[in-house]
Amino acid sequence: MEVRSRAPGKIILAGEHAVVHGSAAVAASIGLYTSVSVRLYSPNDNDDTLTLHLMDVGLEFSWPIGRIKEMLPDSVNNDASSPATCCEETTKLILTALKDFKIPDAKIGIASGVVAFLWLYTSILGNKAAEVIVSSELPLGAGLGSSAAFCVSLSGALLALSDSVQVDFDQEGWVSFGEKDQQLANRWAFEGEKIIHGKPSGIDNTVSTFGNMIKFKSGVLTCIKSSMTLKMLITNTKVGRNTKALVAGVSELVEKEQRIRELMEMNQGLLQCMGVSHASIETVLQTTRKYQLTSKLTGAGGGGCVLTLLPALLSATVIDKVIRELEQCGFQCLIAEIGGNGLECRFDGRS
Repeated sequence: MEVRSRAPGKIILAGEHAVVHGSAAVAASIGLYTSVSVRLYSPNDNDDTLTLHLMDVGLEFSWPIGRIKEMLPDSVNNDASSPATCCEETTKLILTALKDFKIPDAKIGIASGVVAFLWLYTSILGNKAAEVIVSSELPLGAGLGSSAAFCVSLSGALLALSDSVQVDFDQEGWVSFGEKDQQLANRWAFEGEKIIHGKPSGIDNTVSTFGNMIKFKSGVLTCIKSSMTLKMLITNTKVGRNTKALVAGVSELVEKEQRIRELMEMNQGLLQCMGVSHASIETVLQTTRKYQLTSKLTGAGGGGCVLTLLPALLSATVIDKVIRELEQCGFQCLIAEIGGNGLECRFDGRS
């Protein structure tokens, strides 16, 4: 049996630093996804291993089921309906076992993600042999919620293969979970995020699970429903960040877009005054400003990604020119709609 799932990344539209001091922040899902495929082996496959393929970083991990039982003996008593926290001792045991794979130094940050994978897999599905394939449209470490999208997508696929959620896979195309099952997937994903980040806020995995927009204030997350379609150019400066250190009609649409532009300009100005911009970010701002486009950093700043609002009436020719100029600076450009669906699943190869 095989199931596929996908979960979106996220951007911070406003309040990325003010939220630390008790003010509100607004985040939104983006139309760039991390996908997970899980195929459970049948007795006819004669394969008693759990294999993980990380396609985008070119890494593969494989464990005999017997080895997993030795390493995680409690996994035989898994309860998918009750998310559990991975203790520090278990994390160390898994990390020690990963030394056998000799992960390259340049990719050592992947290790915590593999720990999260093993914990989520065995906690939800126990010791079943399977092949898991992960691929993503999200750049790693760019502040777009790639780790949360991984944890959410993985949790969704695993739960879909368990008896803990109800998903109608007779429907064509991608299928969304019901609210109760979304909440369960979100709680499991948060456990994975804790393994990877230590003390995450929960906003990344919540946006990835539920989609659309999320308001976050003083630890309280509120879903915001919006029918307005926004498209953003996301420019990845490829500059590493240290988050801890930096902490209706056309006329109506144009009017709304103008208000959004004003808010983005105001937000970026405040962030610049706080000193969390970067030379690479300023290059993006200057480039897009030449085309009368509004941009702002997203996330911690000091590098990472920059958002540029693409008005509905903006010509494709202008967009191509902007992207070409930014790419000549060595940046990576991605176009995505904002505020779309969250976690979705499907069986087999349905599209």
